[in-house]
Amino acid sequence: MKEEIKVPSVGESITTGTLAAWLRQDGELVKEGEKLFELETDKALIEVPCPGTGVLKIEVPEGTDVEIDQTVATLDTEASASAPPAQAAAPAKESPTSEAAPALSPAVRRVVAEHDLDPQAISGTGKAGRITKADALQAAAQLSPATLAPAKAEPDTPAPAVADPPKSPAAPAFPAMSPSGPAPGERRIERVPMSKIRQRTAERLVQAKQNTAYLTTFNEIDMHQVVGIRSQYKDTFQKDHGIKIGFMSFFVKACCQALKAFPAVNAQIEGSDIVYHHYYDIGVAMSLDRGLIVPVVRQADTLHFAEIEARIAALAQRARDKKLLPDELAGGTFTITNGGIFGSLLSTPIPSYPQCAILGMHAIKKRPVVVDDQILVRPMMYVALTYDHRVIDGREAVGFLGKVKDYIEEPEKLLLEL
Repeated sequence: MKEEIKVPSVGESITTGTLAAWLRQDGELVKEGEKLFELETDKALIEVPCPGTGVLKIEVPEGTDVEIDQTVATLDTEASASAPPAQAAAPAKESPTSEAAPALSPAVRRVVAEHDLDPQAISGTGKAGRITKADALQAAAQLSPATLAPAKAEPDTPAPAVADPPKSPAAPAFPAMSPSGPAPGERRIERVPMSKIRQRTAERLVQAKQNTAYLTTFNEIDMHQVVGIRSQYKDTFQKDHGIKIGFMSFFVKACCQALKAFPAVNAQIEGSDIVYHHYYDIGVAMSLDRGLIVPVVRQADTLHFAEIEARIAALAQRARDKKLLPDELAGGTFTITNGGIFGSLLSTPIPSYPQCAILGMHAIKKRPVVVDDQILVRPMMYVALTYDHRVIDGREAVGFLGKVKDYIEEPEKLLLEL
């Protein structure tokens, strides 16, 4: 009996995607629930499990654009009882001294082919030891220059010896170039198709820049109170709640309180209307190898610090495991991004369209500041609020950022929701 394997529905707004990689081989016995293929949409990369048990017959190759409910393979469920765990047909050639080649995604295969790499020699950091694109690029970077650009072989017949003309002391020593430019292989490029996620991100950013009037306002926050709380209670917090307390939960709570005081920052434009949200679904930007994603913490104003940290950690883990659903990335009302984890000192982030504002956190640096007419060294953070001036006036933007500053510098107000 043949059972069709179709592209599953992964969200109301998702109708197409790309079959990024097969995780099982054609002719292999696959069990129900095992990861079968990776589906890349414009919002997420998802590992799709096998719906049954049987011998796999792949009908759609990797890299193909597919539609929801499209058949991409079949399962021979009757052959499953007699089929061996390995491929039932056309077994792969194996070397007596090496294991079977690991399954590679299209992006990894391109890097491997470009640099003539041996996949068996690359250590994979992905799930179950899979080789990621970053792993392949790192392996390529470790190749010697001679491997990347081999020198041209010398001719068999030696050229006649000719005395070199005397060099002028003032003549600069520039590398020789042929009239047509550098020799082939001396200058290398790599062309890689954009992922669906990055394509969608690019479209949204261009759309945001073309259809909005963004401005950015800045402030700086003295972080010594929050740093002190984390240092004092981090062990107790982790023991009681099973998770570390980070800076993000403080900023999520602070933003929720500030949004209540400045509702325009939590709004968006629809046609000629301004839609004010009286709930607080906060997007938290995360950077993955395949692009930037913004999972949403729903009803963040109703959550305790530990619940916020747990939600963020769970969303991040689901994103890394390729289990994050598109609906978990949609519908945010306000976004927070933390460039400080990469060392950024200051930036002007772009809101996640059609949201009207985004808060940018940055690196914490010790700087001399004046406190009560005394110069003290404090851990300081620059924060930025980029906002749509069509909805939010400068007074509201500056006031919102001032509220966030007050809550972080006096975190006891967050506990009392003042």
